[in-house]
Amino acid sequence: MGSLEVGRNEHLAILVNKYADMVLRLALTHLGNLADAQDVCQEVYIKLFRHQRPFSDVEHEKAWIIRVTINTCRDVIRSPWKRWFSPLEVAPLPDNHPESMEIVSLVLTLPRKYRMVIHLYYYEGYKTSEIAELLNINENTVRTQLKRAKELLKAKIIGGFDDDDENKVCERNERNKSRR
Repeated sequence: MGSLEVGRNEHLAILVNKYADMVLRLALTHLGNLADAQDVCQEVYIKLFRHQRPFSDVEHEKAWIIRVTINTCRDVIRSPWKRWFSPLEVAPLPDNHPESMEIVSLVLTLPRKYRMVIHLYYYEGYKTSEIAELLNINENTVRTQLKRAKELLKAKIIGGFDDDDENKVCERNERNKSRR
């Protein structure tokens, strides 16, 4: 093994350690279960290993890893295997602050599109324009999803929802959306 390859492997190990928590949290947010999230992490690291071009800066590096993670999660969701078998467990997001686990568990109950924008906005610190670019959606859609996600979370925190109430809010939001 040449010194160039050893240096590249060390750099890849640094990147994996640097982004491991972020990739796992993002995959858990998107997929909702630990086994699939771990599989996505492994796939992302394989893709990172195969990625030959250097990143222009740290933001490009992070955005590339997030984009690959999101795309890999979407591949898992579209997989026929995923449609045939349901997960055995739902695991909470890893969090270094136990006091925020209640909020994290509430975020996990949101529809996927809301979980994603909440995660990227609050956990990863992206602006709505950056989220729109990462998710390939309109920036106004991101803002609307953030607003609706906050409304759902607020309602859950203040008084809680039962499933029927949550469905009514989602249906109302969908009706309002179709009227525009």
